Amino acid sequence: MLSPESLDRYRRMSLSERLALVLEMIREETPLLLAGPPEVVDRRFELLRRENDLRNQGMLAGIARSKVSHE
Repeated sequence: MLSPESLDRYRRMSLSERLALVLEMIREETPLLLAGPPEVVDRRFELLRRENDLRNQGMLAGIARSKVSHE
């Protein structure tokens, strides 16, 4: 969880500053994501896929509930 100070700092950033920050993080973290034996990298990506799928299912369920409650 981000601190209130960090959240405030991000909110004050311009879109171009946020984009630069994201691209910098991608450049720094991608080698770490791909580090290790192929089996470890495969497990890492499988975990990311599962987490993304669960998050997406939660969002879709929330959207479905909101549509039902507005009808």
